[in-house]
Amino acid sequence: MGKRPLVRRRGRGGMQFRAASTGKLLPAKYPRFPLAEQHEAKVIDIVHETGRDAPLSKILFESGLQSFIPSVLGTKIGSKLFFGLKAGVSPGNVISVQNIPDGTIVCNVEKHFGDGGAIVKSAGTYATVFSHSAEGVTIKLPSGKFTTLNPQNRAMIGVLAGGGVGDRPFMRAGPAWRRKRSKGHKYPIVRGVAQAVYVHPHGGGRHQHVGRSSTVSRNAPPGRKVGSIAARKTGRSRMKERA
Repeated sequence: MGKRPLVRRRGRGGMQFRAASTGKLLPAKYPRFPLAEQHEAKVIDIVHETGRDAPLSKILFESGLQSFIPSVLGTKIGSKLFFGLKAGVSPGNVISVQNIPDGTIVCNVEKHFGDGGAIVKSAGTYATVFSHSAEGVTIKLPSGKFTTLNPQNRAMIGVLAGGGVGDRPFMRAGPAWRRKRSKGHKYPIVRGVAQAVYVHPHGGGRHQHVGRSSTVSRNAPPGRKVGSIAARKTGRSRMKERA
């Protein structure tokens, strides 16, 4: 019996394939306050979390509560942030989308009221408040799609910091491996035909070739289920001219 393919071992969920837990902080969400309350917080530190491109702001509330939230452009130590319906529309403030005017740029948006921010949290991204209606508040996501949210959902004003972090190329394999490791991504990616025959069904031979049909059944066993799974057709498709 050969060695289990890498995709099969990753699917088992071993610790060697998970994102590294060293350097992780608390969940980057703002606390759940009653909608009518107003709160003020002060940025006491800006920190980096392993596996997260956007920097985090460590904030301190007047009650002594501390929390971590993603930083927007222009955030600095000592900045004041305001939470509540009456907060001004300025970068860093957290307001319900029902009180945010159309065309405002927001980030760290709640998908469900009280979750502390679940979407638009990648470095350098932002969403745009598109319209208000009886069904809810429609925002335009970074992907270009539109979604309608509960008017009570909160959002942070501004653009998330850390944009362009992926533009700098990796000059060596070591830093690339460490970055992928911090996010739990598969790296390096090795083609099946370049592997040994006992490691992958496409491996082996005097030269790199599959050596058999690369289309496998949907019901193939886990060790064999690699390649074109239940493909309807393969290769180039040519349109026949109708007479």
